[in-house]
This record gives sequence, structure tokens and C-alpha cells, in this order.
Amino acid sequence: MRPCIVCVPARDEAASLPALLAALERQAIDGPLRVLVLANNCSDGTADVARKAARRIALRVEEVTLASERANAGTARSLAMNAGVEWLREDGYADAVLISTDADTVPPPHWIAASLRAIEAGCDAVGGEIRLPDAPVPDWLRLTRARVARYWSAVRRLAESIDPVPHDPWPRHGDHTGASLALTLSAYVAAGGVPPIPTGEDNALVAAVERCGGRVRHDPDVWTAVSVREDGRAAGGMATEMRRWRMIAETGASHLVPDAGHWQSVLGRRRALRVAYAADPGLAPDCVNDIAYVARIEPTLPALLVREQEIGAATATLESLVA
Repeated sequence: MRPCIVCVPARDEAASLPALLAALERQAIDGPLRVLVLANNCSDGTADVARKAARRIALRVEEVTLASERANAGTARSLAMNAGVEWLREDGYADAVLISTDADTVPPPHWIAASLRAIEAGCDAVGGEIRLPDAPVPDWLRLTRARVARYWSAVRRLAESIDPVPHDPWPRHGDHTGASLALTLSAYVAAGGVPPIPTGEDNALVAAVERCGGRVRHDPDVWTAVSVREDGRAAGGMATEMRRWRMIAETGASHLVPDAGHWQSVLGRRRALRVAYAADPGLAPDCVNDIAYVARIEPTLPALLVREQEIGAATATLESLVA
């Protein structure tokens, strides 16, 4: 399999990082594993903890202090991934794989091997599913997570029936976050790297890969466990979503999501764009395939009406459409 490097932005992660490094040392792959930790704006000795915790991996720790206006998740991940690129190039690798994760994740032993297999099968990027840890978590969190997973599974089953994508077939999940995202060096460079934006840098990177025609796979064999802390490092990340779930659980508020009709409209439009491109690629000569065409054209179209519905009712309707 291709050589790879795991890139980890870490800000005050002395408590979490040893578990991640231990999990990386258990990865079932051949050859040495490179791990790049970008310790940014740390005050808890993250860098020293990382150096002491590493045993059977090739570890490089870079320490940086970012100005307040740049001290965000996007900039840190961009620096970490770019440092990973430089390390691979130093070692003479032009056909390698970059893997992003977070300092508070604990991936299973097959995580990297499964990611690399998906890329070897012909994909340019592979997103990993985000799962709760095996450790005890509050009942409200596990129940909410199960409801949300069932809803999104129904959405993806609908997508398979309306707008199937050959390189990302069912079964699949839908996550491609910085906690688990592998991509080829060539796809990363073509996409322009991680955009150094305050939040949402992972989704923006994947969108850029698709604008270049890159094939993104959501292989169900690729997953990682994340922490359940509600004081996350990135605004708008998993911690923010868990705080919202807690509020819903504690107040009894309705958990609203886009209804089935919305997804029928979204998926139908995407399918129409693919059909149009297949019929006449001259519509967009700068697009290398239908993936790039959809990724470039869809954001320029008028926003579709979003009708919301309680998650249980929305899920039931979606499941009835693909039964």
C-alpha cells in the first residue's frame, strides 16, 4: 500500500493525545507510520507529552504560536497537513496519502488500512464515520446519536435510489470531517490544501476536491471514535452539536431536520445536473467529469426551500420511500 502520514493539529491536548498515539501505534499496516503533530498555542506541555508518549511510530512535533486572528481550527489543520506534505516530499514520495485526524480521537487498529484500501480501489479521498466511544456516555447522547444516524442513513438510501454515485455506493456513511479524512497527495495539492478558515475547513477541503473531479468515498469500514466533550476546540464542530442535542434532551424541544421533500428536491436536481453533463460535456469544458460539474454548478443555483419536520416523522417518511 502507499506510504502515508497522519497529521494532527493539537491545542492543549496533553490529556487526550497519548490515547490517540497509542491507537496509531496499534495500526495494522506494514512499514513505519509517520505522525505529524502540530502543537499550536499550547500551554499544557502538549508537545512534550507527545514526544514522551510515542514509542513505535515515526513522530515529528512542530510547535507554533499563532496570532489571535489566525488561532483557529482551519489554520492549525492547514499547517499540520502542509507540514505532512513537506515531510513526504523530503522522503521522496510523490504518490502518498495524507490522513487528517484530531487529538481526541481513538481509531480502531484497521482504520488506516481500510482508508488506504478505499483509495487503492480508485478513490481520491476517504471520509471516516464518527462514532461514540466505548466508554459510558449519557443515555440521552446515545439515544440522540442513534436517532440522528437512522435519519441520515435514510437520507443516503434515498440518494442511492435517486442519484446513485458509482464511486460511493451503498452501504456508506456521510462523514468526512477532520477527525478522519484521508486523501492522496495529488488530490490535496490540486484542491489547494486546507483553507485556513475559522471553522468548516474539512468540508471546504472536500468540496474543493470534488470541484477538481475527485472521487470521495464514505466506506463503512472506515471509522473512528471521538470524545464526547462539550468544550471542543473548533466552533461549530461536534461539541457544538452535542450541546444542541443536550438542550433538546433537557428541554423536550422538537428535534427538527429537513423533511423528505427537501431531499427529493436536492437529489433530483443533482441527478438532473449529472444527466445534463453526460449528454453534453461541452456545457462545462473545464470540468473533468460529472463530479466536478455538480460541485461547481450546484452552489450557483437558487437555494431550495427547506421544510423542517420532527426527526422521527421525517425518518419514517424517508424510510417509506425506499422500502
